[in-house]
Amino acid sequence: MTDDGRAPAARVRRGVASRALKREDGRPTVSTRRVEKRRRLSRARRRGTRGRRAFGRRTRSAGAAFQRLVDIMAQLRGPRGCPWDREQTLASLRGFVLEETHEVLDAIDRGDHDALRGEIGDLLFEGVFLAQICADEGHFTVADSLNATTGKLIRRHPHVFDPQGRPLRTPGQVVQQWEQIKAKEQTDAGQRRAILAGVPKTLPALLRAHEIGTRVAAVGFDWPAAAQVVDKIEEEVAELRRAATREGAARIEEEMGDLLFAIANLARKLGIEPESALRKANEKFTKRFTEVEERFHAEGRSVHDATLDEMEMQWSAVKKTI
Repeated sequence: MTDDGRAPAARVRRGVASRALKREDGRPTVSTRRVEKRRRLSRARRRGTRGRRAFGRRTRSAGAAFQRLVDIMAQLRGPRGCPWDREQTLASLRGFVLEETHEVLDAIDRGDHDALRGEIGDLLFEGVFLAQICADEGHFTVADSLNATTGKLIRRHPHVFDPQGRPLRTPGQVVQQWEQIKAKEQTDAGQRRAILAGVPKTLPALLRAHEIGTRVAAVGFDWPAAAQVVDKIEEEVAELRRAATREGAARIEEEMGDLLFAIANLARKLGIEPESALRKANEKFTKRFTEVEERFHAEGRSVHDATLDEMEMQWSAVKKTI
C-alpha cells in the first residue's frame, strides 16, 4: 500500500487515465470520449438495462432494433425511469393504443409511407408498453407474448412450415384451416368456445359485422355468392321502409341494423373492408363539401345563406373535380 492508501498499480492506472484526458488546447481527447462512454454504460448497467442498446446507434437488424425498444421500455418503467411511464396501467393505455391504431390507418389511407414508418413504430411501442406492464406485475414477459404469437403462426400455417402439410391454393382455404386448427387447440386444452366468442365487442360495429361473417363463413354458414347478399340487402331495405312508416323507433333501429349488417357482409363477399371503405367515403365527402364552402366564400357568401338548389349546383360542379 502507498501513503494515500491505494494499491500502487491502481494509482498508476488512475494517473495514466488522468493524463490521457488532457490536451494542451483543452479539447477532449479520444480517450476522454471513451472514458465518458464507459461511465455512461456503467451507469446504465447499474440501472438494470443493457447500456450498449440504450445508448447505442440505430441498427438495421430488426431483432436488435426490437430488443433496443424493449430495453428502453424497461428503463422507462424502471426504478430510476420516467414518472409518467411508471404510473401507467393497462387500462390507462387503452386510449393510446386506439389512437396509434387510427394514426396507422390514416397513414395507410393517405399513402404516406414516411408517416407510416413512424406510426408503425409507435404502435409497436404501445404493444411493448402493455407487455412490460404485464411483466412488471408478474403475469408474463415480452418474450412470452412474442413466443405465443410465433408459435401460433407456425402451428396454424402447416401448409408453409410443415413439410407434410397439405398445400392450400386459396385464401378461403387458409381461413378455414386456421379456424379448424384453432378449434382443435381449444378442444385439446379443454377450452370449448363458441365460434363467435373471440370476436371483440370493442371492435367498430362495421368491422365486427365483417369479422362475424368471416368466422361463420369458415364453417360454411354463408351466402353462396355476392348476388345473394344483394338480394338480402334489397329485402332489408323494403323492411326498413315498412318500419319507417308503421313502426316505432326501436323497430326502425333494428331494421337499420339488419341492413348495415347485410351491407358489411356484402363488402366481405366482395373482398372489401367496410370500415376502410366508409372512412374513404367520409374523407371524399369532407373534401367535396369543404370545396363547396370555399366556392361560396370566394363569392363573398356563406353556405348558411345559400339555398339547397344553390348548394346542389356547386356540389355537382365539385364532383367533376374531386
